[in-house]
Parts: sequence; structure tokens; C-alpha cells
Amino acid sequence: HRMCIRPSPTFSHRTLYTTPKSIMPEAQSVQVFGKKKTATACAFAKQGRGLIKVNGQPIENIEPECLRLKAFEPVLILGQDKFANLDIRIRVKGGGYTAQIYAIRSAIAKSIVAYYAKYVDESAKNELRATLLAYDRNLLVADPRRREPKKYGGRGARARFQKSYR
Repeated sequence: HRMCIRPSPTFSHRTLYTTPKSIMPEAQSVQVFGKKKTATACAFAKQGRGLIKVNGQPIENIEPECLRLKAFEPVLILGQDKFANLDIRIRVKGGGYTAQIYAIRSAIAKSIVAYYAKYVDESAKNELRATLLAYDRNLLVADPRRREPKKYGGRGARARFQKSYR
């Protein structure tokens, strides 16, 4: 028979890999969600050098090209200097490509406001918030509209099949 070597009950794999909290500096970061229909974009903003990545790709590579500017809107409205010391990583899934881009722009806008609220000052946050809300309320406030379910007797939620009395 084979001999099995088991570690002692007090042994933990965690003890090998974790470093004490006092050694690691706490990274300044915030995590925010942006949503549109069924698309969800999770933005993770932290101190950095101005990178914005979507699913590991630079934001400049977003497809379709005609909606690319829509994703840039928060950066263009607030100015690139506000994003110069921030890295934003975004994971997006669900929905179609238009909904995903709207979720991304919402996540970017919410993440910078949340970062300023947590690590910069309140007045700067209120200034950013006011600028974004003046441009488009949906950058910070989620759009509650959802698809209405289809019913019987028709081909959609409200449309009915034609009916004749001949």
C-alpha cells in the first residue's frame, strides 16, 4: 500500500503565503457597479497612472467604433487631468454591446466620484457630481427601464395579432 504524508493539523497553507497587514501599504481603491438593462460593469479604481481598461483591453479598443466616444464621455467631460493618477479596471458582462457601453460609462463616472468622496475631499466630489449630472443624469443614476415580458395573443408585449370580422 501507498504511504500518505499529511501535514500536521496546526499547519495551514495560508501561513505560507499571507503577509502581515502592517507590511503591505493599503492601496487606495474603490469598487463600483454601472448597470444598463441586463449589462453590468464592475469598475475597480485605484491609484495609478491614468490607465482605463475594459476586460483587460485598453478603452481605446472598444467595439463598435461608433459608440466608442460614448464610453469616453466621463473622461471628456471632467478632463483627463482628473484621471491622470487613477487606474480604472472594468469587467463587463451581460446585455448587448450598446447596453455594455452605457454600463461602462456609468461605471467610470461613478468610480471617479466614489474615489474622490473616499480619498480626496467632499467639495471636489460635489463639483464632479454636479458636472456629470448637468451633462447626463444617467451617468450617475441607473436607468430603471427593463424589457416588458411578451404576452400571448400577440407577437410582443403590447402588439396583438390582427383580427378580421369577415
